[in-house]
Amino acid sequence: MKAHVRWLDGMAFESESGSGHRLTVDGPPDLGGQGRGPRPMELMLQGLGTCSAVDVVYILERGRHAVTGCEVDIEATRAETPPKVFTAIHLHFRISGHALKDAAVERAVKLSAEKYCSASIMLAKACTVTHSHEVVAAPGTGDGLSP
Repeated sequence: MKAHVRWLDGMAFESESGSGHRLTVDGPPDLGGQGRGPRPMELMLQGLGTCSAVDVVYILERGRHAVTGCEVDIEATRAETPPKVFTAIHLHFRISGHALKDAAVERAVKLSAEKYCSASIMLAKACTVTHSHEVVAAPGTGDGLSP
């Protein structure tokens, strides 16, 4: 896996993934950033949430569960002084589907957290990473949930 980062100006950089996708990343305002893109630590949280969400959806779909949506809210606490590392991260999953069982979602989240999500497992070596979930009705249905 590779990536390339090139300074644009100020505190803005162009980051290119090994698969050829480009993204502008900007530093925080106190360092001269101008809001031209996400900050590096924000990208870490986005990567974590996406990595885990991919696992959860994949696990549920392989189990033949009718998943119709997946959202993850990630909140992190950082140290007050440099290096301002993450001290705690919490991921909350909202999964929707037809007749989707809470136990299946709980299992998928747990498998991602403990076995499959490289980002979550790696960050858990440096800080506390916790997970929670909820099952919500599939869009356009009045129910869709099973206990």
